[in-house]
Amino acid sequence: MRVIFAGTPEFARSALAALHAAGHDIVGVLTQPDRPAGRGMKLQASAVKQFAMAHGLTVLQPHSLKLEGKYPDEALAAQQFIAQAQADVMVVAAYGLILPQWVLDAPRFGCLNIHASLLPRWRGAAPIHRAIEAGDAETGVTIMQMDAGLDTGDMLLKETMPIGPQETTATLHDALASMGSVMIVNALTLVGQFKPAKQPTEGVTYAHKIEKSEAALDWSQSAQVLAQRVRAFDPFPGMSTLCGDELIKVWQAHALPADAGSGSGRAPGTVLSLGEEGIRVACGEGILCLTQLQKPGGKRQAVSEFIRSFKASVGDVFKS
Repeated sequence: MRVIFAGTPEFARSALAALHAAGHDIVGVLTQPDRPAGRGMKLQASAVKQFAMAHGLTVLQPHSLKLEGKYPDEALAAQQFIAQAQADVMVVAAYGLILPQWVLDAPRFGCLNIHASLLPRWRGAAPIHRAIEAGDAETGVTIMQMDAGLDTGDMLLKETMPIGPQETTATLHDALASMGSVMIVNALTLVGQFKPAKQPTEGVTYAHKIEKSEAALDWSQSAQVLAQRVRAFDPFPGMSTLCGDELIKVWQAHALPADAGSGSGRAPGTVLSLGEEGIRVACGEGILCLTQLQKPGGKRQAVSEFIRSFKASVGDVFKS
């Protein structure tokens, strides 16, 4: 098929690579403009652009697709390109721009979206993070016929997978990217044969964008909730806590069972013990055992290595 692809991060690159390998004619790639990244804050191409350039694909990077918006010239150029491309379908995966109606209507079979959740649960920008943060037992990928709403289109394909007890956003992302890549290749063999299913009106939740302000460990919360947030915010933004005036990142932690000692009567954030098995910290409910941490400017360390130079004692209180 003649395919226009729209996507930006690694999740989308996996799908583009699968479509390319399957022999589809990728007539154009839309991706976000280069952004400053890394310590030097140099402009860096998206994962999708890097793949497209390496394979000789045409790349467009408009700041917006709204013809009446802030970048009308870029939007108009994109509109002309898309019209001339005469694509059968546009495949969209974590693109990051709103598609106006003229984009949705341009390809012969419209726009298909690869969304990393079991819709209608976790519509929006960060479905992988929010599923782990909420303690969901399963997630998956939905291939959706896009409409003008926020992830509200009819469902075409859906597959599920369990969320393991140690799953992080990093590991779940890779599994879902692989699943989505296989599904979209399959979906293009079925275009024109689908029986679209309306999304249920019940069970709708929104996966709001992850903000850096969410990184602070709030010790008044339960240990279980904090353990889920630690896994959900790995690799970004990473959960953190203050020990004195030093900001410590916490990358791995688990809630201890109820019979491990309640820590009741101790203020949330109080260090209950330090050992090679972990740093036990009192929470609003239960105890959180920290097992992988990072000091400012350092690297992630297992707790057995971390505590050798960690200046904290039993009774110290971590702050949010």
